[in-house]
Amino acid sequence: MKYSPDMQKDESAELNLIPQLTLDCAIFGFHDNSLKILLLKWKGTEYWSLPGGVIHQVESLDSAASRVLKERTGLDEIFLRQFHTFGKVARYDGNEIKKKLGHLIDPSLWYERAISVGYYALVDFEAVFPNPDTLSEECRWWDLAEVPELLFDHLDILDKALHALRLELSFQPIGLNLLPEKFTMPEMMRLYESILGKKIDPRNFQKKILKSGIAIRLDEVKKGVAHKSPFLYKFDPERYEEVLKEGGLFFI
Repeated sequence: MKYSPDMQKDESAELNLIPQLTLDCAIFGFHDNSLKILLLKWKGTEYWSLPGGVIHQVESLDSAASRVLKERTGLDEIFLRQFHTFGKVARYDGNEIKKKLGHLIDPSLWYERAISVGYYALVDFEAVFPNPDTLSEECRWWDLAEVPELLFDHLDILDKALHALRLELSFQPIGLNLLPEKFTMPEMMRLYESILGKKIDPRNFQKKILKSGIAIRLDEVKKGVAHKSPFLYKFDPERYEEVLKEGGLFFI
């Protein structure tokens, strides 16, 4: 959402916003062996977008990202990382956006240009229950291969968020935030495969994961599987953090 100069002048004390500066979040989850992205459907439309919002003068960017995610999706206390700033002059067709969303937001409150700070977020799919806000009627997880047409330049933001996730795979606690508390080694491997978009040698993967010490094998097996029940694992958060500080998880 963008605010006009007149609105800022008349209501700046009440809104206390930074004009033309917004943020957008790509929220990733992992389920059924595939990476998912959380999208919002705008109320009364068939249009989808990433969660986003405005930044207040009195808050840091990180605090704004946490607040916007809470307001737009109901999600709280999740892993967030800033990855890019989107500042093209023509990020979207303002007239088209006013036509599509004018029933929700006064068109006079939209800037013709806005700069957006991009964040990606990582959540345990099974542990969160996102809810739509007052501007949206649905929060839905989408497989990356089935993402619908997105408003604004959000497809570009999503592409860059996924690229950042791949680049930082070895240096950020990706698995710790995307996998459930207990998981199998094949599930962990499929997570990394889904992010990288390529196959991984399973024997080499397991060998290097166990050597790193970030995952502890439990005296439990996964139940309800068709083949031989695999052992369950859980992360050692302290060891995980140590490995990342030591230079990352170069096991792929």
